[in-house]
Amino acid sequence: MNNNKIFIYGIEILFALGISLARYIAYIVIIKGTHEACVLGYSVFHTRDKLDVKVIWKRCKTYAMVLAAAVACVAYHKQRVLGEDFLLLFIAHLVTKYPEMEQISCVINYGMGMAYSFYEGYLAQIIPSDGARFVGFEENINTYEAKQGVVFPVKRLFIVITKSLYCPPDLKHFNKSNRDLPYLEACKVSDQSLEDVEKDVAGVKNRTYRNSAYVIYRQGRRPVYLSVECATPLHTLYRVLQKKTIYEELAHVEPAELVNDFCSTLRSIVQKNPESRDKCELVFYDDLDPTQNLADILLDKIRELEPDFENIINRRE
Repeated sequence: MNNNKIFIYGIEILFALGISLARYIAYIVIIKGTHEACVLGYSVFHTRDKLDVKVIWKRCKTYAMVLAAAVACVAYHKQRVLGEDFLLLFIAHLVTKYPEMEQISCVINYGMGMAYSFYEGYLAQIIPSDGARFVGFEENINTYEAKQGVVFPVKRLFIVITKSLYCPPDLKHFNKSNRDLPYLEACKVSDQSLEDVEKDVAGVKNRTYRNSAYVIYRQGRRPVYLSVECATPLHTLYRVLQKKTIYEELAHVEPAELVNDFCSTLRSIVQKNPESRDKCELVFYDDLDPTQNLADILLDKIRELEPDFENIINRRE
């Protein structure tokens, strides 16, 4: 009899511990979920991007299942899911997390690395003047305007960020079949690029960098000239993600997160550096949405940067 009582008592102890453990598991998951929700909300507000329910569910599925199991266990035994100690635990978590905010993070993720490489390996070569052979991107556009007798209402390099990451060889790929809509064309072969930039880089003599000139044609209005291209690191990422069996380390990455890290880091670098500030402009284009037209989006961005652009091109031409 005594042995049976001890055995039953032991089961009751384990049962009580199980309920307590389930409750605290629920606490931790709720606290972590609150943090992730705040991060996601800030990201959406900052990038003005749409919520992708599939991506969110993929990220949160495991936590949701653990939380559901823990809550079900506590609720089944008619116990309170959130006790008075939850608020104290949450406050303690926030207090202990504060010192981490004071520490400078030394972790560089893949998206940030792509941005640093893209800036130093490319933009820093074609945007600022080197004080010698290359006069700088803005002056390069001025030279093109003088030679071709055209005008660029905004003298910036437009960098297109596509949602699918796909970057075609020619941006006319994104044109719509309806020719009543504005459409993009590369300038004719004889004048389709700005002046080449040649530099000696990393042992390569006279390495050539080139930016293409495009024109947006509109019904009943003058064409609009601009320098635009896709972000080559995202083009590389797109190719890598098509070969996940080879690049296994990136098999489970979230492309949307990498793109957000890339864009936010690149934007920060460009704005911090006086040589590139106001010389580049990121343009987000959802190429998976059939209602969006890249030429219209670029025109909207030009209008945002230079509201008087219509008069500028009319006066010059």
